Amino acid sequence: MAAKKASIKTADVPGPKSVELGKLRDKYLSKAMGISAPVYIEKAEGSLLWDVDGNTFIDIGCGIGVTNVGHRPKEVVAAVKKQADKFLHTCFQVTPYEGYVRLAEKLATIAPHPGLVKSVLYNSGAEAVENSVKISRHYTKKQAAFSFVHAFHGRTMMAMALTSKEMPYKAGFGPLPETYKVEFAYCYRCPFKMDYPSCGVACADKIDQTWSSPQFQGKVACLIGEPVAGEGGFIVPPKEFYAKITKICKKHGAVYVDDEIQTGAGRTGKMWAVQHWPGVEPDILVSGKGIGGGFPVSATTGRIEIMDAPQVGGLGGTFGGNPVACAAALAQFGVIEKGMKNVPRINAYITKRLKEMQSRFPIIGDIRGMGAMMAIELVSDPKSKTPAAKETKAAKVAAMKKGLILLTCGTYDNVIRLHPSIIMPDDILEEAMDILEASLEEGTKSA
Repeated sequence: MAAKKASIKTADVPGPKSVELGKLRDKYLSKAMGISAPVYIEKAEGSLLWDVDGNTFIDIGCGIGVTNVGHRPKEVVAAVKKQADKFLHTCFQVTPYEGYVRLAEKLATIAPHPGLVKSVLYNSGAEAVENSVKISRHYTKKQAAFSFVHAFHGRTMMAMALTSKEMPYKAGFGPLPETYKVEFAYCYRCPFKMDYPSCGVACADKIDQTWSSPQFQGKVACLIGEPVAGEGGFIVPPKEFYAKITKICKKHGAVYVDDEIQTGAGRTGKMWAVQHWPGVEPDILVSGKGIGGGFPVSATTGRIEIMDAPQVGGLGGTFGGNPVACAAALAQFGVIEKGMKNVPRINAYITKRLKEMQSRFPIIGDIRGMGAMMAIELVSDPKSKTPAAKETKAAKVAAMKKGLILLTCGTYDNVIRLHPSIIMPDDILEEAMDILEASLEEGTKSA
């Protein structure tokens, strides 16, 4: 990596202006909205953020995996300005426009297999997930849905039901639609106490057994899964897992929905993470986050016979596929396609540094991830693997004060996730990892 550093500078964090805005937030916003870093951003460029108090931060969270090619790529900004000078909204179902059609065409062109041809566009990932289940239900004439333990699929009613973690996402919001959880191949905490990669096959076999029981026979419309469990802790299953899952779905006449909202758009080094496993062909692919370059746009893309199953007028939405968001997405894909070549280098450097940190800090129980989507799971005892949630939070706070925006995740709140832009400059990535290392040292002492 480059020797030159980005020279991130912070003073008081949060500073006085951010503190004042925080007071207004407390007064006017629901307290149910959590805040990861209490600093209020005024400007963003590339991999850097500047807050209202003049502090500079390295953004290794990317707005939860959205700014995959950095903040404000010039190609995206130019496309947005060009479209804004023409029109901002008409609603595609009222008076259609070219951008919507072109984005659907692009999604078919870059799909992980040629059978994924038709799309409907929405605003958020949760909305696309919700509609993937609606479409699956209509196509199969079945009602229930399977999702995985440790899954996160969104906050709308069906997406929330598919999500695994109860607190804070689901607690108090029931009753929820009919969904059921099946085991995920979480190898570090294998539910079957097996060695890698046997646990992947065991998990898939268990799902097949569950599905074959009278309770579920002829009742399950779809199984939805993330290639890498995101909010659950950046959990990467063995490659055998999803290859078998797709066969199980076909066996039971159900739709396999691939949730690429966080793993897609080049983040793992391929356009879609599922492309890392040959032979895995989803029936529906759900995308969002990184495809829009910071604008709210998502898609449900699937096989022709599945996507055409609902009646005319059964799918859509007022703002789905907004013309400005479509322009941003079309420009963003071009930047992603150029930027993916950087992912192996970024992954190699992050992995090297994390392994060095693990040798210094036994609290790092596991290092995992794919491409520019890496994580460390912190445990207070390597043998018992007791989650170190307090230390994880302390390290995140220490990093913020040093100028690094980190995100945490995990079913047990003990995972630090790294979401760098896939075009993050070497010097900034090096400084980010230096700050992470210092923050781990400080966090483990102060927690």
